[in-house]
Amino acid sequence: MQVSPSKELSPYIKHYLFLDNAATDIQKLRMFSDGNTGVVFSLKSKLISRIDNLGVTDYLPNSFLYGQLNGFKDIYSNDAITLIIVVFQPNGIHQLLGIPANEFLDAIIAIDTVFGKNGMILEEQLSEQGNNNSRVELLNVFFSNLISKKSASNQLIINNSLDFIISNKGYFAVADLVKYTGYSERHLERKFQESIGLNPKKFGNVVRLHHFLKLLKNKTDDTNLTAICYEAGFADQSHLIKEFKKHTGISPTAYLYSSGKLANNLIKTFPATSL
Repeated sequence: MQVSPSKELSPYIKHYLFLDNAATDIQKLRMFSDGNTGVVFSLKSKLISRIDNLGVTDYLPNSFLYGQLNGFKDIYSNDAITLIIVVFQPNGIHQLLGIPANEFLDAIIAIDTVFGKNGMILEEQLSEQGNNNSRVELLNVFFSNLISKKSASNQLIINNSLDFIISNKGYFAVADLVKYTGYSERHLERKFQESIGLNPKKFGNVVRLHHFLKLLKNKTDDTNLTAICYEAGFADQSHLIKEFKKHTGISPTAYLYSSGKLANNLIKTFPATSL
């Protein structure tokens, strides 16, 4: 289930996701970039960062922040899970915390490291609630308090750049973005690294990939993969497959027919019993 935040939080938070998976065998969950950072609250059982051949298990914190991803990251579960995911806008976490977003690149960080004891209190309060409406209220209050304690930052360059990239569905030349904004490529790259965690081209590649996924999801039986590939701005099918595997680790066809999609960028790949 996907729920929008309060109106005042919409510049910072894209949506809240509520996900349940009742499986109690070992599951591999593959997370890949959607251009946003987020916070995960795991309310029933801890997620696992690694299981080796000897059965050694490394657990993730109950709640954690994840940064932008260069590729994909595998996490695991060995029990039923209930997840609440706060999905930030591309520059939302930087606006909320004032910390350069590239410091979170490819990172998973315990919530108390980022939000202090208040983050742990929120985790406990979310666990105590029996329905998602109450949880949404708690999340809205928590993040509204954060924005009330900070001064507004100037995000005009980033917001204009994001509008340009998203309206072009990620298919653009950096020279066009330079012309559109009036700022140099070097300045734009520095601002993107600080605010989003990825440079403009890498962020655009993620946007283009998810535009392709949207087209793939809505394709009709008589629409072939090649046609969607061209519509999404890929030079040819081999280029698409290469980019898709770099971001997700699987082929577009495997994604299309996967029965384990928990979210657009979170899928169950296969049981992790052979690790």
